[in-house]
Amino acid sequence: MPVKSSSSYQALVIGVSAGGLNALHNILPKLPKSFPLAIIVLQHRGEVVFDGASHNDFLISYFQKDCAMSVTEAMIGAEIKQGNIYIAPAKYHLLIEKTKVFSLSLEPPVNFALPSIDVLFDSASACYKNQLIGLILTGASSDGSIGLKTIKDRAGLTLVQEPKTAEVDFMPKSAISLNAVDHILPLDDIAEFLCQLIQGDKE
Repeated sequence: MPVKSSSSYQALVIGVSAGGLNALHNILPKLPKSFPLAIIVLQHRGEVVFDGASHNDFLISYFQKDCAMSVTEAMIGAEIKQGNIYIAPAKYHLLIEKTKVFSLSLEPPVNFALPSIDVLFDSASACYKNQLIGLILTGASSDGSIGLKTIKDRAGLTLVQEPKTAEVDFMPKSAISLNAVDHILPLDDIAEFLCQLIQGDKE
């Protein structure tokens, strides 16, 4: 399937749940420091503490150690800058305003999830439209499927991890079942695909 190149992509949103740490570690450290998109990662989790540090602090320090790109928490009111990786906090819905800043919501769970991938994807697609890439990885719920379909309906690019390569295949299969996907990619190929896509988008 040919890659869409009608727009200059500005942001990548990633939704992931069970098995996510390994999946993300297979992708994010492979992206070069010069990767020009803002990357917003939402992983389902509770507010867990590791040796006195919150799960978010653990994720940020874990990926800062291995990623060439800057990794930080998505903070309310923070301007979204290209070339950075943002990790969604626990216990809040993460949204992207049309002014390209983050906002947080304490609304009830959506699709039994707080934070909800659907909520993030919907707000991101309203902001970036055809300049957005959405990616669904391993997970055990259907959260993110509707949001990915919204990205596709607004002319963004939609990607899903090949279910056979997912630790838990329910989330990728759910997105595929909605016909919301432009490309289905084995986990090991996703980082290379993104780099080639962005390089082609520049030409």
